[in-house]
Amino acid sequence: MELITTFNLILVTSIAISSLVQGSIGVGFLMLATPILATFTDLKTAIIYLLIPAIVINIMSILKEGSFKQAFLKFYKLAIFSLIGSAIGTYILLYSDSEIFKILLVFSILFYLFFNNFNIKFTWIYEKKSFSRVFFGLITGLLGGLTNVMSASLLIYTLESKFTKKETIQAANLCFLSSKIIQIILFSYYGHITNEVLSVSIFSIIITIIFVYFGFKIKDKISQELYNKIIRVVLLIIAFILIFKLIFP
Repeated sequence: MELITTFNLILVTSIAISSLVQGSIGVGFLMLATPILATFTDLKTAIIYLLIPAIVINIMSILKEGSFKQAFLKFYKLAIFSLIGSAIGTYILLYSDSEIFKILLVFSILFYLFFNNFNIKFTWIYEKKSFSRVFFGLITGLLGGLTNVMSASLLIYTLESKFTKKETIQAANLCFLSSKIIQIILFSYYGHITNEVLSVSIFSIIITIIFVYFGFKIKDKISQELYNKIIRVVLLIIAFILIFKLIFP
């Protein structure tokens, strides 16, 4: 019982922090919550317990940005390929030792943090829009299915596609949403969405809604630059903790 209580406390804390960030900047829930939770449990368990809160928070973020119909019409193809990639990644995760994918999770976080430092250009993304949509949709979904973190590949795609901040948030949340929907279907089919998961998720939804709401409220009161610095420091610390635990399990 002590283990369950400890896990639930860590889960709720990670969801609260990540929901606040998501509400404040429009993205970041899974990028933060997944590695925090994965430092205390295996990656597959972390993904399963974050599924339902992630769906709720993505819907809230999409609605908050507005213009849902236009966003859907513009990004539904990207979301469909993301769904396909996520289905493949989730299927691999179901039949693998999820611990090995923590290495991929760490790499995704570090790539996200230091991508701009490499000055790498992917001009073909803008020039070959149809191909890049398929390619990055599948890659984004695959990473999401395996690690729950899709931001690294989405960062490249949205930057090189010259999307506005609002378009980036809408594209990201549609991809996240499609990925989580197919994951919950697959995990349910294979018996991983248990009554315990559902019970904890119902409480997690309440925490998610409360802290996203507070995030919405402080969205314009804290500078984007300060928020970005805080998130980068937190992610870097988490990445080093995961690396330490991988080297010294």
